[in-house]
Amino acid sequence: MKVGIIGATGYGGAELYRILLNHPKVENCILYSSSEANTLYTDSFPHLSEISDHILQGIDIEEIKKNIDVLFLATPAGVSAEITPKLIDSNVKIIDLSGDLRIKNRADYEKWYKREAVEQPVLDEAVYGLPELNREEIKKAKLIANPGCFPTATLLGLAPIVQGNIIKESSIIVDAKSGVSGAGRGSSRATSYSEINENMKIYKVHEHQHVPEIEQALKRLNESVEAISFSTHLIPMTRGIMSTIYADLKQNITDEELNEFYKQFYKESPFVRVRPLNQYPATKEVYGSNFCDIAVKVDERTKRVTIVSVIDNLMKGAAGQAVQNFNIINGFEENTGLYLAPLFP
Repeated sequence: MKVGIIGATGYGGAELYRILLNHPKVENCILYSSSEANTLYTDSFPHLSEISDHILQGIDIEEIKKNIDVLFLATPAGVSAEITPKLIDSNVKIIDLSGDLRIKNRADYEKWYKREAVEQPVLDEAVYGLPELNREEIKKAKLIANPGCFPTATLLGLAPIVQGNIIKESSIIVDAKSGVSGAGRGSSRATSYSEINENMKIYKVHEHQHVPEIEQALKRLNESVEAISFSTHLIPMTRGIMSTIYADLKQNITDEELNEFYKQFYKESPFVRVRPLNQYPATKEVYGSNFCDIAVKVDERTKRVTIVSVIDNLMKGAAGQAVQNFNIINGFEENTGLYLAPLFP
């Protein structure tokens, strides 16, 4: 297949290229950049010297329509809203890694993202690309809204107990932490070395744009879900997300029962690893892989449950999940090109 990546010079784009370079079903990968067209890809990423001889192409919609089977949009918010409507009637399948197509309600998008939403017909066609929850819809889709990194870790941690009606829907609290690469490659004072090194800080308090995305997906699993409490923190590491989730139980359930419930829920999901009881995942244990590792624990004293969910934000939280969706929409085995052991240490 011939695939294209718009936004190839960002972290997500580079990770997509790394995976697709060795994907057995990809014949050619064309790299696009609006800001660095006609330059060598290795100028942006010297670590690819003697691996890549690609020259970055300018974005030409008509050329994309003629030459690309699947297009990945690894772009900041707002770019997909401009490009996708121009391609929606073509034969090109689109996997959008930005947040532009995830939220179905235009008013919600505009409130949380502070920009104009794409037109409703485009939003209606987009399928939310979390394979573990939407696999059958993804198989038939032409337009995929790849989930955000925080929502992926959080939703995979919550889905079994929300759908299973095990917790009180109004009691969900999410304490999430991310490495610095989640902020993208552009420089800013907040993510500079001197600001983040030996430091940890909360940000976007009660204002994070991933909140409506998470709530929208949870309501599809259980319409009784109410607003969640969601806090995000930046920590001094390059990759990784840990979502630690708390909720009140509706019923008595043992650790063993809950752990087995999670294992059964994800038994057909090759990239979710439910840990044995009393073994808790660390971000380093999924580094560079498409795995999501989950642990659950019941607090009998408070009648609450604690769930720990970890992913690599650039893999299962972005590029890895995008390739997982690429495999599904094209009828390939879901783990094709993705069954990579985590890097450790």
